[in-house]
Amino acid sequence: MRTWPARSRKSVRIEIIPMIDVMMFLLVFFVLISIHVLPALGLKVALPHSASPARIDELKRVTVTMTGDGSIYLDGDKTSLQQLSEQLRALKAQSKIAVIIAGDEHSMLQQLVDVLDAMKRADVPAASIVTKPK
Repeated sequence: MRTWPARSRKSVRIEIIPMIDVMMFLLVFFVLISIHVLPALGLKVALPHSASPARIDELKRVTVTMTGDGSIYLDGDKTSLQQLSEQLRALKAQSKIAVIIAGDEHSMLQQLVDVLDAMKRADVPAASIVTKPK
């Protein structure tokens, strides 16, 4: 009977170098796509020239928070009603502001009226009140 020569067996290896190459290619691809896609979200137009263009001022958002225990916070810093109108006037002098009132549902209505009076003393014409849906 004829016998065949025994073949030497190589151990099985998983090559990860091609996988690393593919992952690097994908990473570079997504980075390049995100760099070029994000600015293209708006339409590209050539704006006309003007001798006296008007600058659009962005509103700085200022949050007045009223807690249930009667404390008042201006952008997270505790303040009093007397200081609130002065601080709002100082912020308004720097740039246009939009006041957002975030009140605890258990805060008193008188406290809201006091905050609105402080805004009136600071010559802030309007405010928004933060709510959540029912």
